[in-house]
Amino acid sequence: MKKLSLVVPCYNEEESIPLFYRTVSKVINAMNTPTPTVTPEYIFVDDGSSDHTLEEMKQLHEEHPETVHYRSFSRNFGKESALAAGLQATTGDMVAVMDVDLQDPPELLPEMVDLIENRNYDCVGTIQKERRGQSRLRAFLSRSFYSVINWISDVRIEPNARDYRLMTRQFVDTVLSLPEFNRFSKGIFSWVGFKTTYLTYESQPRAAGTTHWSLRQLFAYSIEGIIDFSNAPLRLATWVGSLSFLASIVALIFVIVRALTVGGAVAGWPSLVVILLAVGGIQLFCLGILGQYISKIYLETKHRPKYIIREEK
Repeated sequence: MKKLSLVVPCYNEEESIPLFYRTVSKVINAMNTPTPTVTPEYIFVDDGSSDHTLEEMKQLHEEHPETVHYRSFSRNFGKESALAAGLQATTGDMVAVMDVDLQDPPELLPEMVDLIENRNYDCVGTIQKERRGQSRLRAFLSRSFYSVINWISDVRIEPNARDYRLMTRQFVDTVLSLPEFNRFSKGIFSWVGFKTTYLTYESQPRAAGTTHWSLRQLFAYSIEGIIDFSNAPLRLATWVGSLSFLASIVALIFVIVRALTVGGAVAGWPSLVVILLAVGGIQLFCLGILGQYISKIYLETKHRPKYIIREEK
């Protein structure tokens, strides 16, 4: 009988944790009836929550000390760090990553296990159809992000792919062998390769609570993913600077030819200011792109830990 580890990052999810455990336990019990097939291992990660999330994890651990474990951060380090901490704590032959809000249907787990056990897949990911109640702006930005990153990156990321996936031990160990501080898991899961398939499911409402991802946070996360898996922005800065330089050469030739054939024109301060602002804006734009990459290098060279564990069981 194989061990199935479930990694569950949590941030202010005190209401969702008991619901998640009861729901997933029913699914696993059904999988083990009539013949036991998997032994569950729950790894809850408290990402510096300010509510009673940690207390709920401790209670579950006291009730099920052999199967439920938790890791609690010293502060909020972000979902990527929580995901890395959970993966590093797993000991299972297969590892699933799930959101605690039950928007990732646990009912897919038996099919995912079957695909790995009997079809020799190394990873079974999931793709969620458009979320119910999602604004048109969010839906448009999401589609745009996947279109852009798949256009400029050598690594293809499935549109609307979720973190919810089941992986073999070899797959997880390979992911954990990547040492970078700046992590974009969807890109990392795709970059490592292996035999992967995807299941599609209808969007599910949250079991409890509200989402903690604002539009600003999603935008910043998207920018980080693009920078982590493509140097196209640097090439863009090079081309923008080159085109700006060529435009200035053409404008200079035009001014010289006009002065020799027609005569000098009346000085146009407004147009001069516009040109200066345009050139300055292009320079700052290119410096900003370069600065983003330098900041990533800076964080990598510090060799700071991705997270700090305050307590764990």
